[in-house]
Amino acid sequence: MEKMQKIPKVLLLIESSRASGRALLLGIAEYARHHGPWSFLWEPGGLEKVSGRLKEFKPDGAILRDTENLDEVMKLKVPLIIIGHKRPEIPNFVNVVTDSEKIGKMAAEHLLECGFKNFGYCGILMGQGYEPPWSILRRQAFFAKVKEAGHRCYDFFDQFPHPHSSRTAAINALCKWLKKLPKPVGIMACNDDRAQQVAEACKLCGIAVPDEVGIIGVDNDEVVCGLTDPPLSSVAVNFFRAGAEAAAALQALMQRLTPPNTRIIAPTTHIVVRRSTDFVAASDQFVAKALRFIRDTGWNAKISVSDVVQAAGTSRRNLEKRFRTELGHSILAELKYVRGEKIANMLVETNLSIAKIAECLGFEDVQHFARYFKSIKGLTPLAYRKKFGKALS
Repeated sequence: MEKMQKIPKVLLLIESSRASGRALLLGIAEYARHHGPWSFLWEPGGLEKVSGRLKEFKPDGAILRDTENLDEVMKLKVPLIIIGHKRPEIPNFVNVVTDSEKIGKMAAEHLLECGFKNFGYCGILMGQGYEPPWSILRRQAFFAKVKEAGHRCYDFFDQFPHPHSSRTAAINALCKWLKKLPKPVGIMACNDDRAQQVAEACKLCGIAVPDEVGIIGVDNDEVVCGLTDPPLSSVAVNFFRAGAEAAAALQALMQRLTPPNTRIIAPTTHIVVRRSTDFVAASDQFVAKALRFIRDTGWNAKISVSDVVQAAGTSRRNLEKRFRTELGHSILAELKYVRGEKIANMLVETNLSIAKIAECLGFEDVQHFARYFKSIKGLTPLAYRKKFGKALS
């Protein structure tokens, strides 16, 4: 009689109310399909919801985002994957984090590309006035990039109401802050939930988005981003891949092997541009016309600098000079930025072949397309998709 295969039992304490949690779960499930089978005990509501079943289930490992019950899970004495938490004293655990420095930098670059000269950051306070490290790191990177460009930043952190205040108090505090800011202003919120609150505050106090305030969030939660009017732009993070890598690390730990990584970074991939930042804040009318033309058509490789100049209605020399003064870079650099983001978006968000993407974006030669993209992002399209895409390699 054949011996029955031992199926690893994995405890999952990951919420599913947000896109990031769902993507983590899908990444874990995808890995298990390829390398399992695994048996899951999943509870989005926290450890207390499954405590009665743990004795019978006897997990071999755990992946959790619910760090409030971390000490209780540690008592299980099984390998742990902890998402977004730093506890270096814990043995046998792997940490999953976001690249908050890159997130802050990319958000700043996007708002700078929109032409904003004033900038704000809206973080978040947890219980007992605690700001999570990822929010602090995003603020620092955002401010550093903005100040490098020679502009001033305004911080909502100093004006937080008490962390246990009502939603009304939080919105009122945001309104008070927003009214004082010089306009137009580009605001980065630490995540999409916070960005949605900023947008709601703008609506309630009569501030136009994006004409007076441009808003960008983080995580690209399509439901949250779509709840605002106008919809929110957001920095996309590939939690699906992070979930798959977390599962691979747990597999190694359960087999008493060294995991591929003890610190997994969820890849930051691209900016998803929606109407909350669909604004050209250039004071120069020629630059504003050119930027609008580039936003609308610049993703097409057939659009040249000459086309941009013609749309702006001035000479190339004059427009180049005005671009340098207003934005600090050339017309060609702006075209490359817009195309790079569009290509990255299609590589990550679609299953189209690289040849098809090249064709859709007006490139006649795939080799040229690959070289062009690598000159912007430092990776070939294939390597970029392999590193940041949703499919497991």
